[in-house]
Amino acid sequence: MPSGRFAPSPTGDLHLGNLRTALVAWLWARHDGARFTLRIDDLDRVTSSEANAVRQLDDLRSLGIDWDGDVERSSDHFNRYDAAIGRLEQAGLVYRCYCTRREIAEAAAAPHGVVGRYPGVCRDLTESERARREADGRRPALRLRGTGRSVTFVDALAGPTTGMIDDVVLRRNDGVPAYQLAVVVDDVADGVELVVRGDDLLSSTPTQIHLAGLLGWRSPGYAHVPLVLNHRGDRLAKRDGAVTLADRAARGESVAATRTLLAASLGLCRRDQHIDLATLRSRFDPSRLPRTPWCWNEPGATG
Repeated sequence: MPSGRFAPSPTGDLHLGNLRTALVAWLWARHDGARFTLRIDDLDRVTSSEANAVRQLDDLRSLGIDWDGDVERSSDHFNRYDAAIGRLEQAGLVYRCYCTRREIAEAAAAPHGVVGRYPGVCRDLTESERARREADGRRPALRLRGTGRSVTFVDALAGPTTGMIDDVVLRRNDGVPAYQLAVVVDDVADGVELVVRGDDLLSSTPTQIHLAGLLGWRSPGYAHVPLVLNHRGDRLAKRDGAVTLADRAARGESVAATRTLLAASLGLCRRDQHIDLATLRSRFDPSRLPRTPWCWNEPGATG
């Protein structure tokens, strides 16, 4: 059965932007009669914690968002990721990269560099050059050997989108599979037909579509929800005031009122209404979702 999903990283409490995207993903899946999978992206054990994951799940439940089956955790799927990397290695599409983040940033800042894209420093190292770096104690990450070409797809909210294929990291130098690979593998394994997520991830989608194709899989469709911005026009963050359910509860606002606030931002009701989930589901129409960011400018916001 086709599935939708929400896959937060447990690095802290969910804020209004995260909750709004989760609500859209849930409504869209239920609108389509699809399963809804909840997957915790806990690959990074440095920034993730189980305590954060528990609070995130509690917040989603209190908002009325449910899911089918058990909660999944990316950390349980290393065998999936290792198998996918092995297939790419056999096809000659993987290389070892010894660059530090600082070196990548410096190379991208140089003339002809492109900020945000790997500059290809390690793409064609000789065996002796690799041996020298490893003798110096450098542990390699594994990168995809990109094609340098572009991929175009039609996003359900952002419309036609084109992006270049990057040499993304597949496995970090600490042995942990990277997000760009893991999300592709898990979405296919879970039967996700439509990935609904924030549009900060729009630029990474062409490479993920390309990765799925290299592995012989049909890529899901995508719908990138416009972000929530603060009163300065920056992406909403927890420092911007009462932006989590706990924050808003401390100010005397019920979860139902926060749900109405989110629904109003999606054009599903007025802010002065109180709306239940059954009504939200009946009113949901993907074609009427906003295509521009929601500017959250609540009195008392910091900054």
